[in-house]
Amino acid sequence: MSKIALVDDDRNILTSVSMTLEAEGFEVETYNDGQQALDAFNKKLPDMAVLDIKMPRMDGMDLLQRLRQKTSMPVIFLTSKDDEIDEVLGLRMGADDYVKKPFSQRLLVERIRALLRRQEAVDGEIVGDTEDTKIMERGELTMDPLRHSVSWKGKDVTLTVTEFLLLQALAQRPGFVKSRDQLMDVAYDDQVYVDDRTIDSHIKRLRKKMRTADSDFSAIETLYGIGYRYNEE
Repeated sequence: MSKIALVDDDRNILTSVSMTLEAEGFEVETYNDGQQALDAFNKKLPDMAVLDIKMPRMDGMDLLQRLRQKTSMPVIFLTSKDDEIDEVLGLRMGADDYVKKPFSQRLLVERIRALLRRQEAVDGEIVGDTEDTKIMERGELTMDPLRHSVSWKGKDVTLTVTEFLLLQALAQRPGFVKSRDQLMDVAYDDQVYVDDRTIDSHIKRLRKKMRTADSDFSAIETLYGIGYRYNEE
């Protein structure tokens, strides 16, 4: 049974969403603000967190920043319906997905299930002798899907599930272009719609993380209006 942490200062959301998730077979822990959640996470991490952005004491952005210092567990943001800045900033900081308020609880459940399936695949719980599970070396890049590990020039780089899958998809065929639609198919289930901005934000975050290992990293090339390409260095 997967454990989901639901963090929101709206008690109605905490009550209704937790009831829905428990009915779907999840174990749910609820928190009223980011600091309360962080205190609990420091003792034991859940399998996934669903975070509101605007909360007292510690907001969702601050909580995500603290989490990304220690874990790549999947995170979904709950955002205001008109606040695109929050969505983009959240993705750039390392969120895996976002859902706009007011939201369909069925949609939230589908996105949670999709992220957990991807996490299981990356963690090696779904193991097969395929290209997606073998250690991959492309120039200075080494990726081990079964350990969810990435290194560049021998330096470890910590990626979220989404970032890992996007990098893997690009690096599997150096020199070949992947369109945004193709990358969406890699990173998200068919039931989940995301727009181009979401993929672009994940790629920007991915590049930034790779540049922490090598400030000259330039293996991911943007082809404007077409997509992205991995160039082996």
